[in-house]
Amino acid sequence: MEQILDAAEYLFSKHGLYGVTLKDVAKRVGVHHTLLNYYFEDKKKLFDAVFARRAAVTSERRMRALDEYDAATGGKPTVEGALHAFLDTDLDLYIQGGEGWKNYGALGALVSNTPEWGAELMDQHFDPVVLRLIGLLKKALPDCSEEDIFWGYHFVTGALMVTLARTGRIDKLSGGLCRSEDFVAIKQRMARFMAAGFLEICNARAASRT
Repeated sequence: MEQILDAAEYLFSKHGLYGVTLKDVAKRVGVHHTLLNYYFEDKKKLFDAVFARRAAVTSERRMRALDEYDAATGGKPTVEGALHAFLDTDLDLYIQGGEGWKNYGALGALVSNTPEWGAELMDQHFDPVVLRLIGLLKKALPDCSEEDIFWGYHFVTGALMVTLARTGRIDKLSGGLCRSEDFVAIKQRMARFMAAGFLEICNARAASRT
């Protein structure tokens, strides 16, 4: 079963839901496609199983990191600290987890940009941990409007999905100075960069009201 899920994860991350057949997955595993039909009713059921397998791990780890950070700060988080708990915990999986986790990251980027059915998967697996982060950001920014906090999260998740997609575009633009695969470099910068954005839009809105 793990071989089937790994093979499907790789193929779906490269070609999406509609670019892969059960026969493609069976061929990569080296089994007859009837075996996949035995375990999975259809291709979408296989896709959902692939996505759910690692989604449970990343959601649980991030929720625990956010809870521990909240407790460690006595309920007085900072924006950057909350973002580190949310982003770094996830990035560590892609740094330490090998190619399988990186394939899952690319798959997540595809799902997040597929409104027809991807949004439902993201809602199902990630809403609780995202709302936990939002709660910490509200504590850290008590004078910031909810609207700005949600927009800020929108920008964070957009940057994260581009990162996980590993398109190679930054490699070409920078002439090799930056690499899509360099999650360590991304981890060193992302939370701080995004925290500055939150503070800027919240402070600008507050200044406009005075």
